Amino acid sequence: MTTLLLETERDSLDLNGVQTYGAGFQATAGLTGLGLPAVNVQWLEGAGDGARHRGQRVLPRDIDMPLDIVGWDRRHLTELVSRLARALAGECSLVLVDAEGVRWTTPVYRVGGGEVSLEGGTDIQTVITFRAPDPYFTASAVSTQQVGGEQNTAPLLSSLTSLPLAASQAIGDIELDNVGDVAAYPVWTVYGPGRDLTVTSPDGRETLRWEGTLDASETLIVDTRTGTVTDGKGANRYALLAPAPRFWTVPPGTSTAHVSLLDTTADSRVECSWRARKWMVI
Repeated sequence: MTTLLLETERDSLDLNGVQTYGAGFQATAGLTGLGLPAVNVQWLEGAGDGARHRGQRVLPRDIDMPLDIVGWDRRHLTELVSRLARALAGECSLVLVDAEGVRWTTPVYRVGGGEVSLEGGTDIQTVITFRAPDPYFTASAVSTQQVGGEQNTAPLLSSLTSLPLAASQAIGDIELDNVGDVAAYPVWTVYGPGRDLTVTSPDGRETLRWEGTLDASETLIVDTRTGTVTDGKGANRYALLAPAPRFWTVPPGTSTAHVSLLDTTADSRVECSWRARKWMVI
């Protein structure tokens, strides 16, 4: 069974609380917006019949959540309403915990709803309308694969293919297993020494190359989602990218990427990490 939570930096509201504890918050029947999000499709129409598909983008997700709020008494109900109001004052996160315990999160903002009546009784019903600017649910768990380092003698991860590594050059393939429904943004972390990092996408069409040099004590972090390149101290190292960098993504399913790092030692390694994303969680 999927657990539904509404979280902020300071609070976490269990939206199955009434069923579990007999009081609190309960998302009820009629919840909409957790399925496939809407898309904006572009078409090219010419003089001939029909049209050609030119691409599409996924639109923000709108969620209508019927909510039952039940207190132990009138005072407790008032406290619950105040707690909900504080949570909805700014950005919060809608969290779905699947049957395997994996947390899937999307940031949401209240854009409507929330009408309540406090005239007697210890429970009230309302509907909250949220908008999720990121239409995907992102896993809290981070998937990581590595090439180099102690991989020279034994795999660090059982799912990692054994790689032939020369004394001063780390070249090999990393098997990437993306359990999500859509492409994920990898973060490349390079531990020196080494120079001239090249990572090639599974289809071989896109290459990201960094032409700088790392000492033994230095690290490099390439975040493909934000398009940033920094060292371990936070300094910007973007200028050392080769012309026309391609910040490619990890496709759904199992694929293999190619990694190259020159002038390495036994301590050098390259890690690829990402968070899976899904259209919906059931």
